[in-house]
Parts: sequence; C-alpha cells; structure tokens
Amino acid sequence: MQASQFFISTLKEAPADAEIVSHKLMMRGGFIKKLGAGLYNYMPMGLRTIRKVEGIIREEMTRAGAVELLMPVVQPAELWQETGRFDKMGPELLRVKDRHGRDFIIQPTSEEVVTDIARQELRSYRQLPKNFYHVQTKFRDERRPRFGVMRGREFTMKDAYSFDRDAACAGKSYDIMFAAYSRIFDRLGLQYRAVAADTGAIGGDRSHEFQVIADTGEDAIVYCPTSDYAANIELAEGVPLIASRAAATQALEKTATPGKSTCPDVAALLGLPLSQTVKSLVLATDEANEAGEIVKSTVWLLLVRGDHELNEVKAGKIELTDANGQVTGLKAGHRFATEKEIIEHFGCKPGYLGPVQLVKPVKVVADRTVANMADFVCGANEEGFHLKGVNWGRDLPEPDLVADLRNVVEGDPSPDGQGVLAIQRGIEVGHVFYLGTKYSKAMNATFLDEDGRPKHFEMGCYGIGVTRILGAAIEQKHDERGIIWPDSIAPFTVVICPIGYDRSADVKAAADQLHDELAASGIDVILDDRGERPGAMFADWELIGVPHRVVLGDKGLKDGIAEYQGRQDKEATKVAVAEVAAWVKARVKV
Repeated sequence: MQASQFFISTLKEAPADAEIVSHKLMMRGGFIKKLGAGLYNYMPMGLRTIRKVEGIIREEMTRAGAVELLMPVVQPAELWQETGRFDKMGPELLRVKDRHGRDFIIQPTSEEVVTDIARQELRSYRQLPKNFYHVQTKFRDERRPRFGVMRGREFTMKDAYSFDRDAACAGKSYDIMFAAYSRIFDRLGLQYRAVAADTGAIGGDRSHEFQVIADTGEDAIVYCPTSDYAANIELAEGVPLIASRAAATQALEKTATPGKSTCPDVAALLGLPLSQTVKSLVLATDEANEAGEIVKSTVWLLLVRGDHELNEVKAGKIELTDANGQVTGLKAGHRFATEKEIIEHFGCKPGYLGPVQLVKPVKVVADRTVANMADFVCGANEEGFHLKGVNWGRDLPEPDLVADLRNVVEGDPSPDGQGVLAIQRGIEVGHVFYLGTKYSKAMNATFLDEDGRPKHFEMGCYGIGVTRILGAAIEQKHDERGIIWPDSIAPFTVVICPIGYDRSADVKAAADQLHDELAASGIDVILDDRGERPGAMFADWELIGVPHRVVLGDKGLKDGIAEYQGRQDKEATKVAVAEVAAWVKARVKV
C-alpha cells in the first residue's frame, strides 16, 4: 500500500469537544470523524483497525465452535414485548414505528432475536450445544454521549449466544467462551483482567467482565496480587474487618455536634477515628396493587462504617424473610426515602440519623463490619446531636439483617484469605453471562430432550465491544506524540519513510523493493510516497501509532544503511539495507 493511494487525514489539534485521550487522538489521527452526538464516521484508518480486531475475534470464535450469522439492526417490538424488555429497558432503547404504525426497536443487543431463531430451528437435544454469534451495529440512546467511541450511541459489538440441554452443559459452554475471550485479548496485545461481575440488566447467574487496564478507566477493578481473586468493585466481597464484637466499655452518651452532619466532621470534632463512626442511609420500597397504585411503603435503614461507602448494587440484592416466611427486600426495586418519610420514622431531618430510639420501626440492615462494632458513634435523631458509646443489644436491638453492603477499599483482606486487596482502573470491553432460562422461559423456547419431553434451553451470552476496544487500547498505550498500537491491531504494522522518494531514483528503488518484500511476507506495510518533509512525515506516523518504522535516504543508502525505530524506542537503530527486511520481520508480533 502506498500512502498516496490511501486516505490520511491528520490534525494538529483535537476538536474542542474531545474530552479524553483516546477521543482526541482518534480525531487527530483521522480514525473517526464526528457526524452527530455519539455518531461517528469510521474513516479508512479506523476501519482497518476495526477489521483487524474483528478478524481476531472471528478466528477465535470459530476455534471455540461458534457459528456466525447476522441478525438485523431493526427488530420487531413483539419479541421484546415477550420478555418485557420493550418497556423495562427505558429511554436507552430507541423505539421506532414503520409506515403502518408497527413498533420496532433499533437493537442494543439480540437476546430476543437469537432465542426466536433457536425456538424455530433447534428442535432436538441432538442439535445441542449450539453457539451463534454475529458482529453487528448496535444503538443505545445514551443520555449524554461522550468520550468518542467509549460512550457513543452507535457502535459495533460481537455478541454470541449459547444454547444447551442443562446447567452443567451450559457451564461448559461458558468456560469455552471464557477461554476464547482470554485468547482474544491476549492476541489483541492488551493488558487486561477478567473479573467476576454483577449480571446487571441482562440478568443471569454467572458473569465475568474483561477489563482493559487503564488509569482513565471508569470501572474500579479489585484484585489480590498474591492470588487469582479478581472482581468488579460492584461485586467484590467485603469481609468483616472486625472478627467478633467486643464487650461494651462506654456508657451511652448524647453529645452536642452543632453543624456537624457528616461522619468525618463528627469524628474530627470528637477526636475519634472515622472508623468509630457509623453512617446511616435510608431507602424505601413500595408495594403496588394491580392498578399500579402504591398501597404500602417500607423504610430501610442501612448502616455502614463512617469510612466506608455504600455499594448500591449489593444493597439492591437485599432480601429479608419474616416470621411468616414472606420475603421482602430491596431486590425488586428501591428508592431513597423522602424527607417526609425520614422525619416520620426518625423524628429528624437527614444529617443526624441513627438506629437508636426510632419514632416508627424500620428494617435495619447492618454491614458485616458494623454488626461487630462496639462503642460506636451515630446520629441521635436530633439535629445538632450524636450518640457516643452505642452498643448492639444494650442500646438498640440486633439488626434485622447483617449483609455485605460496602465497597471494598485497598488493603482489605482478600475474600479467599490469600492476601490483601488492591484496586486499579479498567475499561470494560467484554462481558460473559450465564443466563440460564431467563429468556427461553419468557419466550417459551424449548427443545425435545432425550425423554421426548420439551425442555427450556439453558443459555449464555457473550459480548465484546469491537469499536470500544480501539478507545481502550489507546487509553492504555499512548504518549505525547500519539497512539501506541499493539502490532496485531495497528492500522498498518510497518511504515517505510523514504526521504526524497519523489527526487531520488535510488531511494525510490530501495523503498519499493523493501515494501514488496515485506508485503510478500504477509506484513501489513505502507510506503509513504507523499513527498512530505521528514519531520512532518514522522509526526504523522507517530500520531497514527504505527509500531515499526524504516527510514531510507540517499545519505544512508550510500553507506548501505537504513534506520529502524520501534514506536516506543527512544532512538533509531542503524541496520544494513540488505538485512533490514529480516530485521523488521523478526520484530513484528502479529
């Protein structure tokens, strides 16, 4: 490939609305051009990288036994109504009508469509297991699209869906996909972690995220450096930091704390460690009748240590069984309590709340660490006052439930007992789920099992954000000059930069010969024949991020010398012209 035949469109400055490094560099390098909010044209340079990512994915999907098909971007609403997601998905699901007034959606994912395929085509257990996948455009109507390809509205994903006879077989399919994903990200040349994760809106029982490590990542990844434990912070288990509850040593004492409504302020005023305070958070759940009218509301008091933060994902899984066997909890949906509800139950506005001497009963859920605290400090349910020396059993009843409610912090014991936890930032680029029968039951997707009876498919789903990988790779590897691509997904692996290509027959001949030899070896090489000045030419290719560069010039050729420089090398290396092709081949890692 010659640069004059390709399309290179670099910019010296990024547009003003480009917020993060990957967005800036993709715009400057000519990988994407903005069309509208969250919508981008993928320019030739960007599309080459996308196709390389897709190629690796397809090879590993085939190796794992998955079969490629293609499902439409526009899908009938009826399928989504079968699972209830047409209404539940909220405004991120783009709904449209055709000329006949029929409802359709612009798909963000394809569980419904692939389940419809399975219920029509997979009739017998003899056809299982089966894994269908496609690489397709997705659309999510983000409230605030930003960060370029990291949080755009239209993007490309690979999603795969497995169908099995039973849970044990589905677990094997899950493990096969997990291994395939690991191979994919290894081949992409990215530093990543696979972490246990919450299943979120898609649902299911088993889930792992594949996170590309980057300081700018939105997600916090929790891991143990001395073991295999790793989890998203939403799922990372917070073990009790106090092994057992000590006996009370202090009397209950009401203390004035005027104007001090936060745990840090109270701790500072009283001269106590923040870890001796308890934070109160008040949520509520509503019960509705068939008409959708709220007939009952329950107030929940969640208690975490003053130096900890509530994990809302964990809180959303709370379930409590009463003496009559009735299950209540926050799992079905919750909200923050209103000020009116708080005053009714605590007799005080937020800021000085606590679990002692409530006006009306509430459901009290204590974090594991709080449940073992003694002589702690909490709000007195009176403005300007807190209580010191609070103890369970003596000053207040035992909590209704003890649960893991908090975000873990660096240095906490690892749940596997093999060390302490560390936290780093990551960007989610892949996710694998075990769905079970969530969708097959909703859509009555069955097959005939060996006994001749219909049985619902056990399903898994597996997604990779193809276009998001570009942004994640750049966030992970870049410098002040531009992008640093791994060899496997760079738009071009090698660039030949001839000085005076348009003026020197010797330079032209040497450059053409090297280009043809590398191309014949299967190396993705581009020859810059634009006649640019050396500084401008080098700056373009460093910005674009091509991993390997060879410079040829009249002066060097007279001495039989070319210059090779890797994208991360500080200096060029002089190499004999006769040996430069072999030199480059030995260094390319694809």
